[in-house]
Amino acid sequence: MTLEKEIKDHYLYGHKKFLRHISVDCVIFGFHDNELKVLLLHAAYAQKWALPGGFILKKELMDEAAKRILKQRTGLDKIYLQQFHAFSDPERSTKKMNQQFLKNAGAKIENSWMFERFITVGYYALVDFTKVIPVADNISKSCEWFNINKLPEMILDHRNIFNEALKNLRMQLNFYPVGFNLLAKKFTMPELQKLYETILHKKLDRRNFQRKIMATGIVKRLNETKKNVAHKAPYYYTFDIRQYTQALKTGVAAFVGRRPIKKNGL
Repeated sequence: MTLEKEIKDHYLYGHKKFLRHISVDCVIFGFHDNELKVLLLHAAYAQKWALPGGFILKKELMDEAAKRILKQRTGLDKIYLQQFHAFSDPERSTKKMNQQFLKNAGAKIENSWMFERFITVGYYALVDFTKVIPVADNISKSCEWFNINKLPEMILDHRNIFNEALKNLRMQLNFYPVGFNLLAKKFTMPELQKLYETILHKKLDRRNFQRKIMATGIVKRLNETKKNVAHKAPYYYTFDIRQYTQALKTGVAAFVGRRPIKKNGL
């Protein structure tokens, strides 16, 4: 099937496969070279960039649709995924954009379910940058990482969706741990602090940060130091999976000042 035929079929008959009026858009965050990055698609016929997104199959849960889209774009499953907001502004109508898209693609369709009003539900995902294999969909030129402070022009309200995701991530960082999903299996305390500083967009006091992180019990120091560094070699740390999982349920604040949970749960 040619791409033009596939596009036409989607616009004419896609509503038989997918739910009408609702979609999901995913903000995929990764951390690399001390930069927080987001994964975007270069929409071929719109000549702008877009968040990875898609539609919900009629017999599919919304969370399953988001996970499916994430795996298609990153090659990963079991990703940390958080639903954060529904975008329902009547002015975000996709009709004008879709008509221009069809025109650029050389297709002409007068009526389509894609011209109707769509509400989109936003999800953000936290992934290990080194494990992601970005894959573009069939109507995109490429799938690439961008520094969150150097984003290109985006379609529709995707920049607003990104802004809301980042705001939510920053808010969640005050209560829930996120480093496990963004850092390598072992990391130094300066690397963990840099991750927090990058997300929060502010400088943190080194001693105060380390004291608070260690008080949560979610990280443990390894008997190994980083090699080939100019100054005093920092120790490597890793996440205590049990403590980390518990912190995701109860919040980091509940751990501050407490002793780590013992293996018997006491």
